[in-house]
Amino acid sequence: MQALLRWLALVACATLALQLFFVARIAAMAWINPTSTTFQRSEAWAQLADSGRLHWRQQWVPYAQISDHLKRAVIASEDDGFVNHDGVEWNAIEKAWEKNARAEALAAQKEAALPPAQRAKAAAAPPAPARAPKVVGGSTITQQLAKNLLLSGERTLLRKGQEFVLTLALEQLLSKQRILEIYLNNVEWGDGVFGAEATAQHYFGKSAARLSAAEAARLAVMLPAPKRFEKLPQSAYLLGRARTILRRMGSASLP
Repeated sequence: MQALLRWLALVACATLALQLFFVARIAAMAWINPTSTTFQRSEAWAQLADSGRLHWRQQWVPYAQISDHLKRAVIASEDDGFVNHDGVEWNAIEKAWEKNARAEALAAQKEAALPPAQRAKAAAAPPAPARAPKVVGGSTITQQLAKNLLLSGERTLLRKGQEFVLTLALEQLLSKQRILEIYLNNVEWGDGVFGAEATAQHYFGKSAARLSAAEAARLAVMLPAPKRFEKLPQSAYLLGRARTILRRMGSASLP
């Protein structure tokens, strides 16, 4: 019992030390621009492993040198309540859970509808490896920043819980404007393309400050899957969604 208690005490101390480390790093970001994020370092290693070379474009620019069109487009596309929430949109998370539950129920119904022979074959097959439960959807800009700055890309309940803690720390220690500034300077917009300035130069040959409303809308739509949309710049979805975001940008509030 004593050995178990000592082990639990060590785990608790290690967890507390990790949280203090994260909080200290976030607090420093009020004055110091992060040189890289966990996600960026992961992408860099992946590039080196795949091709043996690193192709990278990123240039930090201050908040004032990023087009307001891009700020409005990203907020309209990713998190229209950004300036008002405390970092977490609980209603959106609840809807995401409900969507996941409906998808699981539909899969179970399809399996139950299989002919007996197919169900028996499926039952006799080796079980698939157990997967950790996923929590998808409902992420705010602050949550996305928390995940990309300091966490791995896995989707588990434990990592999601850590993401909530870091999200609240970001909201408490940094201003909304600073959160958006860090986000826009680090978010991925293509293979090895990070941040608003490098993105504007890569796609339109101009600075982030000079992006038009239409250009900003196209970039905002790319964010959920930038590498895919980088290869499909004229896809019907991208163009249609960009027009929708363009109409919504006027009501987006900036910090």
